[in-house]
Amino acid sequence: MSTDRCDLLCLDLERAEGLRSTLIDPVQLENGARQAKALSDPTRLGLATVLAAGGELCVCDISWVLGRAENLVSHHLRVLRTEGLVVSRRDGKMVIYSLTDRGRSLLGATLGEAALA
Repeated sequence: MSTDRCDLLCLDLERAEGLRSTLIDPVQLENGARQAKALSDPTRLGLATVLAAGGELCVCDISWVLGRAENLVSHHLRVLRTEGLVVSRRDGKMVIYSLTDRGRSLLGATLGEAALA
């Protein structure tokens, strides 16, 4: 006997149908899962925490803070940017990154509000 499931069908149809009508669109679920997956990598999670603390930072600064190679940092920032968690802008020869509102929200949900301080 499994402890993970009911031993009999005990469906509360009215409640279940009410909940079914409030389900989030599958496309939104897919996007949310991809964004969460982007932050599931420890390097990318670290990048997000550095950006949360530092605001706008160039790749060189982020790389130095994390003690990681610039090409590795750039690769991971590209993943976060593709998923809409960071934005970038060019300032002369530098590329400056910052967290989006969605990135900040997801980081807070992942590590707690202390990660945003």
